[in-house]
Order: sequence, then C-alpha cells, then structure tokens
Amino acid sequence: MVLGLFQLLRILAGLVSNFLPDHVQDFLDFWDQKGQPGHALSSWPTDFTRDIQPIACHSHNDYWRTVPLYSALSAGCVSIEADVWLFDEELFVGHSTSSLARNRTLKALYIDPLMDILSKQNPVTEFHPGSDASLNGVFDTNPAQTLTLLIDFKTDGSATWPYVVEALEPLRSANYLTHHNGTISIPGPITVVGTGNTPFSHIISNSTNPSHDIFFDAPLSQMWESSTTSDADPGPSLRQREDPAKEDSELSDTYRQHDSPPIYHKTSREAVKEAIPAANTTVLLGSDMYTHENSYYASAAFGKAIGRMWRMQLSEQQMGLIRGHIRGAHRRGLKVRYWDLPDWPIGLRNHVWNVLMREGVDVLNVDDLIAARKWDWGKGEER
Repeated sequence: MVLGLFQLLRILAGLVSNFLPDHVQDFLDFWDQKGQPGHALSSWPTDFTRDIQPIACHSHNDYWRTVPLYSALSAGCVSIEADVWLFDEELFVGHSTSSLARNRTLKALYIDPLMDILSKQNPVTEFHPGSDASLNGVFDTNPAQTLTLLIDFKTDGSATWPYVVEALEPLRSANYLTHHNGTISIPGPITVVGTGNTPFSHIISNSTNPSHDIFFDAPLSQMWESSTTSDADPGPSLRQREDPAKEDSELSDTYRQHDSPPIYHKTSREAVKEAIPAANTTVLLGSDMYTHENSYYASAAFGKAIGRMWRMQLSEQQMGLIRGHIRGAHRRGLKVRYWDLPDWPIGLRNHVWNVLMREGVDVLNVDDLIAARKWDWGKGEER
C-alpha cells in the first residue's frame, strides 16, 4: 500500500514537472534566433560538415545520388566515384552514354563543389591570415581525413588522360591534392585515383603525371599472398587461423581459378614495357609494380575474386582468399576495396560487410547510404 502510494506520488511529480518552465530547453529552442542571446553564435568558419563523422564507406556510382557528392559527405563517406566520358573535349559524368547531359560534367558535379567546400574549410581571416602548412579536409570533425575521388575512365584512356589532368588543375594549384614527391606521399584533402581505362603507363610517367597526384586503382585479384610470403606481421585478424600452412596449400589451386586479371591490366603491362628501360622490366612486371608511390587502392569485383557464396556463408577457402588479398595489398601499402558486393538479402549484405571490415578491408563499396549511416562501424552491425 505504502509502496503503491509512493509510486503514485512520483508519477504525479513527473506530470507536474512537464508543465513547469524549462529554461535550458527554451534557450536551446531559441538559440541563434534574431534578438535572442545566442544570435549569430551558432556557426564558425569551418562548420560545413559539423557533427559528421567520416566512415570507411565508398559512395559507388556517386553521380546517381539525389545530390552528387553532398549526399555522400552527409553520410560521412571518405570515398566517392565518378565515371567520366570524353566528348567534344569535355568530361561528362554518367553511368552510360545514354545518361550523359551537357550540364553534368566533372567540373560542375565535383571539381567546383570541392573547391568551394575546401575554401570554406581553409578560411583566411583576421585570426588566421595564412594557410596552414597542413590543409583541412572536407570533414570538420577530422580535418586530416582525405577524401578519395575515384575517377573511372570510360572512354579511351590515353585520349581522356590530359583532360582529367587539366580538370584537376584548380585543386592542384590550391595544394589540395595528395601527391608523391619522389620519396614519400604527401597527404592532401583530396586523393585522386584512376580506374577503368586509366593507363598505368601515364600514372608512372614523369611527362604525363609530372605532379604525381593521380594514383592507380591496382588489381587486387593479383595480389594474393600466403602467410609465408612476407615476414611482415599481417595483423591480429590474419593471425587467427588454426592452420595457416594447410590453408595456404589448399588455396593455391582455388586462387588460380578465381584470378582473372582485368583487361586494362594487360594493356598496362604492355605499356610498362614501352615506358621503362628493358633492363628494369623484370623488376616491375607483375603485381609488385603497384606500390604506394603510384597506386592507392587495390580493387576487385567481389564475386569474381572470391567466388559464389553458398548458403549465404563464406567458406574457409574464400576467407583465405580475402586474407591473402588483404595481406598482399597491405604489404604494398595499398588500401583494399571490393566492389560489386552482395546487397540482398540485407542479412547477407550485413554479414559480408561485417566480415570484410573485421578482416581489414579499408573501405566498403556502398550503394545504400542510409544503411551506411545506420551501420555501427565500431561493432560491425546495423544500429
């Protein structure tokens, strides 16, 4: 009886408090409104992406978004993708020629907006009269985070190349591009990676890539390595195998079945022979010609590189393929990306996302930005 009366009094007290003035809430409700104490105090020069936490997500076919670039940034994606087509000396963006429009260009959809965003993130004010030695990136919560712009060359690589180099000039002139200075890579707010028909010979040439600020999307399927290939520690996730030697032995034949190099790699290999002295070709030919000096991503189509998943599970051999790909790419200093990931059923997609992130894949290829925002990137599960 007494306990019931006590609980009733608590409920009544709670109801009464709802009708009492909440001065803190009032302040929050009227903050930044004209004539109120907080007017004009709610913003700061670099708050364009305020409260957005960058996540290891690649906005696949970003130009399909309702708002290209900005939708991906609002989700926190650290990588975006643009397919470019060269027509009439202009770079148009779209998935196919039937989707191209005169006003949807690389400059209009990506270069100009990025210049605008980065100028806001790196203001010159009376308190900050000069640019920082280390420029801010697009994310206010993590200014050091680079944004990867993956440019997929859809038309002839050699013909398209000079127009891409020219299109990037505003970002280059502002020192916004990651580049390799001959010794180390100097990180910038934007890292440009060429894929598709991008000619590797142009990437490594001083004449066609003098600033060394366009990197290659290397073929991940050619980088598989066993645990005994290198003495480097592959990390905790790769050490948790019961019998690495047995797994590596079983994988040798399986890997060859799934390893089908993309056509552009064959073209690149031929181009390397022409671009470098004959005495050095034996050193560079093969997957070891892709290093952090000329490449950034190592990518592969998931189904083609790993094989079909039966009963919605990855087999032990498929896990070995994934681990070998990651090991080989990371030894070369490259970031791992699988594209064409399963997106249905949702449970399968989430399982694959969880496995890839747990094993050390650096960025997830994402079509569903809403799901990416809800994903708990720390725990590997949907919130």
